[in-house]
Amino acid sequence: MAIEIEHKFLLANADWREQTSHSCHYRQGYLSALPTTSIRIRMSGSQAWLNIKSAVIGTHRHEYEYEIPVQDADEMIANLCQRPLIEKTRHFVNYQGYIWEIDEFEGDNEGLLVAEIELSHVGEDFPKPPWLGQEVTDDLRYYNNNLIRHPYSQWRGQL
Repeated sequence: MAIEIEHKFLLANADWREQTSHSCHYRQGYLSALPTTSIRIRMSGSQAWLNIKSAVIGTHRHEYEYEIPVQDADEMIANLCQRPLIEKTRHFVNYQGYIWEIDEFEGDNEGLLVAEIELSHVGEDFPKPPWLGQEVTDDLRYYNNNLIRHPYSQWRGQL
């Protein structure tokens, strides 16, 4: 069984940018975003994936991901996925041996930046970079499957 163990954070400042090793653009759409499960299609460059994830708040959940043909993914995003799509640039930052993924959202979620770290086990200690802000792992608003229903542009001023 595949388990994802992840923490989400806001960013305190932009100092992480100078530590970015590489970045890639993602376009993703949700075929289903239920309270218990999300099913999404994600594309980046010449690759595409089908992802099935339990929609559980917290640090760990079930996750399954399968590579699929890009043409199929493009057709599914165009014809089957809920709107708005999630578009973002993911920046990769290595900090003390841990890879941080920093998502810089576009479109209806422009202005939102979220840092994520995936861990090997629940409760694992990890070093927190000085550019890291408030943890939002337990805040539904920051989950991609929620951002399609309640984009950041609708609630950003209510923080």
